[in-house]
Amino acid sequence: MSDSVLLRLSGLTKNFGGIRALCDVSLDLNAGEVLGLIGPNGSGKTTIVNLVTGFVKPTSGKIFYKGRDITGVAPYKIARLGIVRTFQMVKPFYGLPAFKNLIIPLYSSRVRRDIKGGKYGDRDAVALDLLEEVGFERDSSAAYKVAGSLPQGYLKRLELAKVIALEPELIILDELFSGMSLAEVSSVLPIIGKLRREGKTIIMIEHRLKELFRITDRVVVLNYGRKIADGAVKEVMESKEVKGAYLGYEEG
Repeated sequence: MSDSVLLRLSGLTKNFGGIRALCDVSLDLNAGEVLGLIGPNGSGKTTIVNLVTGFVKPTSGKIFYKGRDITGVAPYKIARLGIVRTFQMVKPFYGLPAFKNLIIPLYSSRVRRDIKGGKYGDRDAVALDLLEEVGFERDSSAAYKVAGSLPQGYLKRLELAKVIALEPELIILDELFSGMSLAEVSSVLPIIGKLRREGKTIIMIEHRLKELFRITDRVVVLNYGRKIADGAVKEVMESKEVKGAYLGYEEG
């Protein structure tokens, strides 16, 4: 495996009973790359995320991270290795204030921040800084509100903050923009750009393609569990097979 390849999927297939959700999918992801993973609903995008992050095991095929076989490794061990994800459906601790949602990731063994004494108060300050970084206004009360009372846009930002808190190398964003207004998406794009400049590798699953294409280096398209295109945005979106997947027909 080339030193530049951070993640390799080799012949991944996943069956759920008699349903084949993913069929012989292979791809390489280079370190520092921002990859868009797109396709119609039910095409296998989230199945790939669940396989990479250990939430399900493949029926066949292998997953390699930094040259190491991580196929079937438990999710908490995957996170310790530096692969962290957001969820399509947000999963905060609804009864805790937003900033307290970051205390658990800040206690992770991956976190290398110099937090003196290991006291909650010190981590509270770091948590508030992280929330400000993703768009929680420092002077507002949003960071102190119970997570269950926050609107969807703030909950998506909280998901992103939880990911950043774990200091990952590979970040997988599963429909981060879903439920956000155009203004909220525009304010989040620079945060993703900053993560990229810091050397993070990012996979983004999105249906909001216009915003996605502003920040991706490459796009992979799935349809009915198969990879049907892989390349630069323009060449991929001009593919007859991709147009057929999205529009329901192929040009003659």
